[in-house]
Amino acid sequence: MTNDASPTRKVLFRVVGKDDDHVNVETLWAFDLGQDRYRLDNTPFYAYSVSVGDVVLAPMDADEQRPTFVSILEKSGNRTVRVVFDVATEPGNETDRHLKALMALGCDYEGANRRYIAINIPPCVQLDTVRDYLVANELNWEHGDPCYEELYPGED
Repeated sequence: MTNDASPTRKVLFRVVGKDDDHVNVETLWAFDLGQDRYRLDNTPFYAYSVSVGDVVLAPMDADEQRPTFVSILEKSGNRTVRVVFDVATEPGNETDRHLKALMALGCDYEGANRRYIAINIPPCVQLDTVRDYLVANELNWEHGDPCYEELYPGED
């Protein structure tokens, strides 16, 4: 995604479940910028409030044996939504058509598998345009960055 010359590393994110206190772990590829700073190089599938290109503070955790997310230092302007499709992506099927339509809006994506897709919304694309498409097509999706609570504080 970026052209940083630094080697890539995995940065660990601890993700607290929305409905319980269970903590999951996600590791994201990132460029090592030095001084415990990393630029994320892939779209998060589970972590909230971060997107590809963001610079994060992630000091080495002795127990985890890898850099571990502490805070966001610089936002890239990218946003993230995640979609769970009913049907696995196959060339020419409905899911594939939805992904192509999102790409036509200016988005790109990464798939955890052929049904669970993280959509990157670059700064030049309006978040509302993507949301309108997802809602109009009755897709199963969620806000990743900004997360729902950041967009609608105090709402359930």
